[in-house]
Amino acid sequence: MGTGHAHRSHVPGERPRGDSPVHRAPAHLKVLALLGFMLVVVATPREAYPVFALEAAVLLGVVAVSRVPLRHLLPRMVVEVPFVVFAVLMPFIAHGPRTEVLGVSVSEPGLVAGLALLVKGSIGVLASLTLAATTDPQDLLRGLQRLRTPDLLVQIMGFMIRYLQVVTAELGRMMTALRSRGCDPRSPRHWPVLARSLGALFIRSYERGERVHLAMLSRGYDGKLPT
Repeated sequence: MGTGHAHRSHVPGERPRGDSPVHRAPAHLKVLALLGFMLVVVATPREAYPVFALEAAVLLGVVAVSRVPLRHLLPRMVVEVPFVVFAVLMPFIAHGPRTEVLGVSVSEPGLVAGLALLVKGSIGVLASLTLAATTDPQDLLRGLQRLRTPDLLVQIMGFMIRYLQVVTAELGRMMTALRSRGCDPRSPRHWPVLARSLGALFIRSYERGERVHLAMLSRGYDGKLPT
């Protein structure tokens, strides 16, 4: 379990192969390192910009050692967009003393808070993506078990990993069927149809989960999965 990282199967396009020291590190230690690092980042004062620079340098150093290409990490940072939007709005909606930035009057406390949120969020997202890119999903689940994570949570995560591709593929087929019938999911005019389709997908996923659970019970499932 500890030496075959370079030959493990993985979802194409989801996680790059690698054999760096970061890849070979035990999963539970990487999870602990991520949690400890993020606690330090979150506890960093808002205006401690040199400390933020040091934390970013440490993270980029880990990324460099892992040899995970930036073309894999950067597109996935799109999950940070809601935080970016909120951070950009904070200087305009916050109260307090005003200052000018590029000729625009903004709240000084809101500007400081927005910059801190943007920096902390970016560091957190990049650190999490690095962990995901250098850790096999099954190793991650075993690492969480070693950290005494509640077994039910580990099982839920395991089934999510196992069936995510199934649900995603089903969603892709539904989108293809909608487009073949003249429905454009990006058009607000067709959003009600898209919402009903997503509702149907949720119901199908729920029913699939019930069938899987009944099948497990019929095979002796007692609340614990074999390792």
